[in-house]
Amino acid sequence: MKLYRRLALAAVALLIVAAIVYAYLPQPVEVSVTIVSRGAMDVSVEEEGRTRVRERYIVTAPVAAYAPRLELHVGDPVRAGQTLVVLQPVPPGVLDVRSRAQAEARVAQTRAALQAAETNADAAQAGADYAAHELARVKSLRQTGAVSQAALDQAESEARRSAAMLASAHSSIDVAKYDLTSAEATLRFTVGERGGEKVPVLSPVGGVVLAVQHEDEGTVTSAQPLLTVGDPHSLEVTVDVLSSDAVRIRPATRVEFTRWGGDAPIEGRVRIVEPVAFTKISSLGVEEQRVLVIVDLISPAKQWLALGDGYRLEARFIIWDSEDALRAPTSALFRVGGGWAALMVRDGRIVEQPVRLGQRGDLYAAILGGLEAGDAVITYPDDSLKVGGRAAIIQQHAE
Repeated sequence: MKLYRRLALAAVALLIVAAIVYAYLPQPVEVSVTIVSRGAMDVSVEEEGRTRVRERYIVTAPVAAYAPRLELHVGDPVRAGQTLVVLQPVPPGVLDVRSRAQAEARVAQTRAALQAAETNADAAQAGADYAAHELARVKSLRQTGAVSQAALDQAESEARRSAAMLASAHSSIDVAKYDLTSAEATLRFTVGERGGEKVPVLSPVGGVVLAVQHEDEGTVTSAQPLLTVGDPHSLEVTVDVLSSDAVRIRPATRVEFTRWGGDAPIEGRVRIVEPVAFTKISSLGVEEQRVLVIVDLISPAKQWLALGDGYRLEARFIIWDSEDALRAPTSALFRVGGGWAALMVRDGRIVEQPVRLGQRGDLYAAILGGLEAGDAVITYPDDSLKVGGRAAIIQQHAE
């Protein structure tokens, strides 16, 4: 019995010693890991944008006259050539001798402007014809594999741009004709022509009334804005981005618009990145250099017909994308010297692994070397993690 008691006491003492030793041994650090995998990834720039009517026309009074109260309101439809308001002469006269000479000079000037607009339209027509021919040629080459998809996308973008320039040139002709009519009206309706003639102000285009600048009756001066008209279905989107982001955005860059009120995103393509920046004060009081980016909507019009002039939406510029990228969370990457590295868990130990990065987004980075699909990298590593130390995985995420 004494021997048995001695053995029991020895066993208890060994257990106590083992427990004390185990208590003072370094414990594994609990970490969360993410599994590196292949999948779709993109790099984007997100900013807030505003819609605007591409071609808007501010209708002005062609002469100093008396304007009755406008019967039109914002949102009312108008037709091209429709009489918007009829101006009445203000006694004792509209034009004096000097004003008549100036009106005659303005008629000659507007006629020259009309000729220049027609010449520009001919040049735009030639450019549009060439772009259409080039698009047809690239499409045929694409079917045989002779050119890349990027070349086809560029040809399609150039065709759309040429078509837009042609439409703008035709609009310029309409505006020049309207200006000529306005100048001729100034010369025709003078005090020399008695009989109380009135000056009708016509709508240069069909669309809706976007703004009313002079609603109540009263005397108006020459060139005073009366109202603004335009086609609300010819929308474009303006987005001001940081100048550091603008240098990464190119014409034809794909854009996704979200949070505009519809169920599905709207797609667009960058038409132009303006070459001039402007200063803007952020909501935090920080002075920023911003650049205006103009985006064309390419989704079917029936999808965004509910949008109007000045509506807000979120723009997401797709700078780079890949359908099969080896990706890792940026929260697992950190700087080491002049490169990047990640901490991995191998056989229960923490290992530092150098990593070669490609494109980087807000959440993920493309891996060009150092990691493989299936590797477990520690997310949000901190100073408590020691290379070579023990680690216990408590949470695992899959990309």
